[in-house]
Amino acid sequence: MIMNSCAEHSNLINRRTILGGMAAGVAAASTVSVDFAFADGKYSGDTLVVISMHGGFDGLSTIIPIGDPDYYRARPGIAVPKSRVIAGDGTFGLHPALAPLLPQWKAGSLAAVHAVGQPNPTRSHFAAMEAMENAAPGTSVRSGWLDRMLGGTGATAPLAGVAMGSSRPSRLLAGPTSDIAMLSVDDLTLAGDGKRPIAAALRAMYADAPAHLAAPAKAADRALAAMDKPRSAKGGSGYPDTDLGGALRDVARLITSNAGLVTATVDCGDWDMHEALGPAVKGERMFDNLTDFAKALAAFTADLGPQAMKRVTVLTISEFGRRVAENGSHGADHGHGNAMLLLGGGIRGGRVYTHWPTLAASALVDGDLAATTDYRSVIGEILQKRCGLGDLSTIFPGVKPSRFGLAAAR
Repeated sequence: MIMNSCAEHSNLINRRTILGGMAAGVAAASTVSVDFAFADGKYSGDTLVVISMHGGFDGLSTIIPIGDPDYYRARPGIAVPKSRVIAGDGTFGLHPALAPLLPQWKAGSLAAVHAVGQPNPTRSHFAAMEAMENAAPGTSVRSGWLDRMLGGTGATAPLAGVAMGSSRPSRLLAGPTSDIAMLSVDDLTLAGDGKRPIAAALRAMYADAPAHLAAPAKAADRALAAMDKPRSAKGGSGYPDTDLGGALRDVARLITSNAGLVTATVDCGDWDMHEALGPAVKGERMFDNLTDFAKALAAFTADLGPQAMKRVTVLTISEFGRRVAENGSHGADHGHGNAMLLLGGGIRGGRVYTHWPTLAASALVDGDLAATTDYRSVIGEILQKRCGLGDLSTIFPGVKPSRFGLAAAR
């Protein structure tokens, strides 16, 4: 659930079209989105898990530029003191609330990329989110980049693309490739199917129908049938009792059950901290939110174990960062440059990758951290090295993968 103090953000409406013919048959807890053709082939790359930090994640409070004196000048009330950071290297350090992920950082499976952003910055939640999830500005492409990635893999499994923890499809997956949205593994069902054989009735109804009419029902039926293995998979322990914790537990169930998951997207909200972002102590919003986030990711890593994590990559994205200077409410307003986190067995972690522009007044973009790296180029490096995709021109038009070397090639 996305919780936000910003009116524009809290009133966002997902404009993705839901096929009306299926909406009446699928329980309110779940929606099924389908296409009318399936690609051939078998995917052998990493399972890509995308966590959307909706609301405007404050990368400057998470990956702290302790070596930049202008950070402390700009944030006298909310800056994280050098003495409080963990894994500091003299230039950057991690927020202390990320302590549950410190073992992954030290083991080299967790990394950060700083000063990332979109090519056409905006401080509008709606416009920035739409652009981030489409990732093809200046083109006629209207699908989500994760849908294009999924189509490029040639994966055919009915559970190849999943928006987990949501009753509506993610705009990241908007487009022609088959995907599914579910609140949880256990909640995906046809309304009333326990008392009446609705699934069987749908199969019979569309058995002889033309392909373009039968495709939605058949895709939904395939997805529901494929849920047997994930439902039988036992979820791990240690997850926090949060939306993110529950969603990641179910993503782990899909992975460990070998259900054919290629990519999953999970929303993680409540990052729009115009006020009360607070110092780095327990009980303050940023500290508590990061604690829950870190505990969920740490539990996910422990649940899968080292062998499974060798074939999983998790990355975070957010529509924009926060302004460099704190405001009068001990928060930070909508900004630009931000930080991404990367976790997985193929990540060359334990470090911050960046072309750091500094926080000097002359280096800021209208008071914001400059974005020296396109977020799409970071994802592009992951897609090529960990997901086995070659030409990325259809996924990220006009963007070349970064050359940070942040991931090992499979």
